[in-house]
Amino acid sequence: MDITLTSPETAHTELLTRKILAEIASEAGWMPFSRYMEMALYEPGMGYYSAGAHKLGAGGDFTTAPELSPLFGAAMVSTLLPILEGLKAQGLPTHILEFGAGTGKLAESILTRLHDLGFSLDRYDILEISPDLAQRQEARLTMLSERLQLSTQYQWLGSLPNHFKGIILANEVLDAMPCDVIIYQNGFWYQRGVAVIEGKLTWATGKLVEQSLLPEVLLTGHFSEGYVTELHPSANSWMRQVAQCLDIGLFLTFDYGFPENEYYHPQRLEGTLMAHHRHHAIQDPFHLPGLSDVTTHVEWSQIGRSALVEQTDDVYLSNQASYLLDAGISDLALEIGDPSNPETFLPISNALQKLLSEAEMGELFKVFAFTKNLNAVLPGHTLEDLPGLRGRNRF
Repeated sequence: MDITLTSPETAHTELLTRKILAEIASEAGWMPFSRYMEMALYEPGMGYYSAGAHKLGAGGDFTTAPELSPLFGAAMVSTLLPILEGLKAQGLPTHILEFGAGTGKLAESILTRLHDLGFSLDRYDILEISPDLAQRQEARLTMLSERLQLSTQYQWLGSLPNHFKGIILANEVLDAMPCDVIIYQNGFWYQRGVAVIEGKLTWATGKLVEQSLLPEVLLTGHFSEGYVTELHPSANSWMRQVAQCLDIGLFLTFDYGFPENEYYHPQRLEGTLMAHHRHHAIQDPFHLPGLSDVTTHVEWSQIGRSALVEQTDDVYLSNQASYLLDAGISDLALEIGDPSNPETFLPISNALQKLLSEAEMGELFKVFAFTKNLNAVLPGHTLEDLPGLRGRNRF
């Protein structure tokens, strides 16, 4: 793959690489992969998400569902609105918090749909670690508020709030959390980390993994020599923190991944770790540190268990296609487009194909949700009464 870098890009990745090399040298020549991933993505001023870069859309490194079509966010409102109306009926502020809001398109789609339905949201907060994306979000939402004359207040947060009442959203957030990589050798699981050979970053095997850190499926399953996979302590810890901070309301997230029986399938020999640069999928996670996105698929079973530990009402897992269809995305498409007019309806149809098709995002991408104290705002209702979440629960 031929990728020509600009001089600033070359300087950027070389600077971060030197910092990673120096830290490896200071740690006796070996770094846990989770630390490498943390530096590659989040090192202040240099990591992929913490330094200015064009990440999303046709000219970036990846495209998300909200970027594909405003119908994605509009369909989500079917799920969110009963909660928001319940909060309002109880005299509570109507409040949405979004993690990692990208360019702000999801927020824009949700706020536009709420406006069209005559619902005025009190606050929309965003927790964003990327300075350039936060600027783009603010510009987009300011223009939206002026155009629609919204009274919604916006705030950009640096950390999770306490005792949150409302709705927490996260689209493609969990896949970017640093993971541990492990390898099966001689009947045991070992850590995989990063070393340096001839000035280049490379894989190196480290210590035995403590059995208490391994899910049951890895302790009891049969795996071939050299089988590689990932563990997700950071993602699971984050899920517990989110569940702790939510007092009343709903958490809803979308991301690509599998339940544990598929994630740790004996035939998934090389795990799910991947890098992305300029819409190219790259197997080498050490490719252009600071310029490439490094991701793993989400292991949903442990994510669900982590939420349940924090006294959530229930958890829900399904695929994106089932969610969007139950949330009414087909009817929304007919509201904004006329199928008899191919010129205007074809872009809508193409977006739906990508969002719903099993060969595209429909099956690989999952919806995961939980509620906490739902009865306080919707007496007699459960999680699976909400539009979008009424299909078969895979958890």
